[in-house]
Amino acid sequence: MTERTADAWRVQIEYCTQCRWLPRAAWLAQELLTTFESELTELSLKPGTGGVFVVRVNDEVVFDRREQGFPEPTAVKRLVRDRVAPGRSLGHSERTAAD
Repeated sequence: MTERTADAWRVQIEYCTQCRWLPRAAWLAQELLTTFESELTELSLKPGTGGVFVVRVNDEVVFDRREQGFPEPTAVKRLVRDRVAPGRSLGHSERTAAD
């Protein structure tokens, strides 16, 4: 596991340029920056190839399209939240249809 300094959370979204997934990556970046504006110290977009769409928090892969399909934003927010702000509610986006 990568060591981090206190309150230094970096998110990286690696996306496939061949697949034209920049808009999807940018939209997800905006969602994460809006949700975790006080927790994240950095969010970067990393161009890649070969169908890659990977989300990392401090170099730890938390979401990989090859293993999990394309992410719903709420699923990625939960994965990021579990690392940067455990126990924090995501509000209305966390509610299920049964609620």
